[in-house]
Amino acid sequence: MKDCVLFSKLSENTVQCSACCHRCTIKDGATGICGVRKNYHGILKLLVWNKPTGVAVEPVEKKPLFHFLPGTPIFSLGTFGCNFGCLFCQNAMTSQLSKTDRWKGMYTKFLNQLKEWPPEKIVSYCTQNTISSIAFTYNEPSIFTEYTVDVMKLAKKSGIRGVFVSNGYQTKECLDYIEPYIDAFNIDLKSFRTEFYQTICNAKLQPVLDTIQRIYEMGKWMEITTLVIDGKNDSDEELTDIAKFIAQISPDIPWHLSACHPEYKMTDIRVTPKSTLQWAYEIGRQTGLHYVYLGNISNNAHAHTLCPTCKTILIERNYFDVANNSMKRGACPNCHTHIPGIWG
Repeated sequence: MKDCVLFSKLSENTVQCSACCHRCTIKDGATGICGVRKNYHGILKLLVWNKPTGVAVEPVEKKPLFHFLPGTPIFSLGTFGCNFGCLFCQNAMTSQLSKTDRWKGMYTKFLNQLKEWPPEKIVSYCTQNTISSIAFTYNEPSIFTEYTVDVMKLAKKSGIRGVFVSNGYQTKECLDYIEPYIDAFNIDLKSFRTEFYQTICNAKLQPVLDTIQRIYEMGKWMEITTLVIDGKNDSDEELTDIAKFIAQISPDIPWHLSACHPEYKMTDIRVTPKSTLQWAYEIGRQTGLHYVYLGNISNNAHAHTLCPTCKTILIERNYFDVANNSMKRGACPNCHTHIPGIWG
């Protein structure tokens, strides 16, 4: 447990958190919506500092990031808690555990039993195993921003890059705080409808759109993911709206379209049909996006990176593995078109 940075005092024992756009007002002894930022007598503390629920070394493509150090391993970690309450959450046992009354006793018990991963241990592991990047992922990293910054302050000294896989609900203060330490973002744009965010995610759409715009203006590398949910956010109109929004910021932002599986409180939906994802891909390309990718499906020809000019396959992927990378210094070897991304 450690004192938070992103908060302000409203009175002697009441604080307001500024990590995410909920901006929770938190009374003494209470936590914010996320369940991991708790007020102790007027000081906001991070309950999950150095206590990830799990760590793993994975292909960077699994984040998903396709234009960031392709084919390299990335150290990934996440914690308990989340500032969203997505009914379809694919990681509910960790992200929602602290917010469900019948699970709160388990949450406290599990939190106390977690193996500690202080920044020094994470960075040491990465340097010893030649891992060049760290991802804050699995749940929403803005809720443990201070842990992220502490890790990356040390990691940067060893030349290790930082990745933020997020729902995009950061405040401007949060983005400013992490800006020196994060090199790449993957932002979930779950829908382009306010009602979807309100009823299914317990959040709002506009702050996410604002975050995407800010990250681009910061000059950071960013890719966007939409989990396509059957009958919920898969209409032609909505997918077109998402694609147009991304394209008007930059047609070079990669858009990942992933299949949703029945989970948590939405077990009555069917797995997203492959045909729906393929049609969403066509919408993205027709809208003018240069890099559209499909995920979570087999026999996937739309996982490769193609040159937008001559259509040469530059990076060939098999699920999350890079089978072949023919790019030369971030460019197409055939027509020399520059491909945006972080390649080395």
